[in-house]
Amino acid sequence: MSGPDAKSTPESKAELDRAFEELYRDHLKDVYSYAYYRIGNHHDAEDLTEQTFLQAYRHFARARQESDGRPLRPWLIRIAHNLAANYHRDRSRKPQTPLESIEPPAAKHSTEDLVEGRAELRAVIENLQELPDDRREALVMRFALGMDNREIARAMGKSDGATKVLIHRAIKQLQELLDVEEAPVEYG
Repeated sequence: MSGPDAKSTPESKAELDRAFEELYRDHLKDVYSYAYYRIGNHHDAEDLTEQTFLQAYRHFARARQESDGRPLRPWLIRIAHNLAANYHRDRSRKPQTPLESIEPPAAKHSTEDLVEGRAELRAVIENLQELPDDRREALVMRFALGMDNREIARAMGKSDGATKVLIHRAIKQLQELLDVEEAPVEYG
């Protein structure tokens, strides 16, 4: 069916379930990665990922209608973002894992590359924690998830311009922190 009536025809449960399965397959890794970077441990990141998709499933039909054909990844990340904020608020009195102890997700590289990459990543992660929450969030979405500025803007509820400025300032601040860390110590 085509034309203006096509949108008003509700999708069957089977069609919605197939579309959700595809959404799940396409974005499971992104949602998990985001949760892992936000939470800092695999077990809780898996729980948050599961909660994200459960909540997404409940609202999937409406989200598809309202998305007007736009990708739903920013919507999923927004759900994960809100759940992670709840997680941190609920656990603020009981810190679980310091971010300094986070290991990067395993990747297929030589041992030498991995050791070098882990040292660099550890420095970035440590300094990332010095950034304000919104800047840290934007950088995780941009570089850990590979989201573009428009997706990040939608996920964070900001304008495209505000997101571009936020990312620029976050990168600049992170670079300044890394530069300070690398600066040689002078003894007088």
